[in-house]
Amino acid sequence: MEIQLPDKIYYRINEVAKAFDVNASLLRYWEKEFSFLIKPKKNGKGERLFTKSDIDNFKLIYHLVKENGYTLDGAKKKLRQKRQKVNKNLSVIERLENIKKELIEIKNKL
Repeated sequence: MEIQLPDKIYYRINEVAKAFDVNASLLRYWEKEFSFLIKPKKNGKGERLFTKSDIDNFKLIYHLVKENGYTLDGAKKKLRQKRQKVNKNLSVIERLENIKKELIEIKNKL
């Protein structure tokens, strides 16, 4: 999954929800369920401000739950035990998707 977010230090919950095409309430729920991974800062109004690291962790959760069909408990267990392996697998998948996209573009130009 390719996430389109501008390059900045903090992201508001609505920006992140739009990038993942999910409701903000789902992100708040994941934040609560995966509190060992996602720890947003809060501004004076109490609004959540997510960092790039939080976004990367949301990608891992999204990959496991939405794309691979893990339960939340299964995803928690996997991330607690094999987080680096999951992260590596996700980065390989993203690179392969980018290569596929480039090859399709080249094919269409021929």
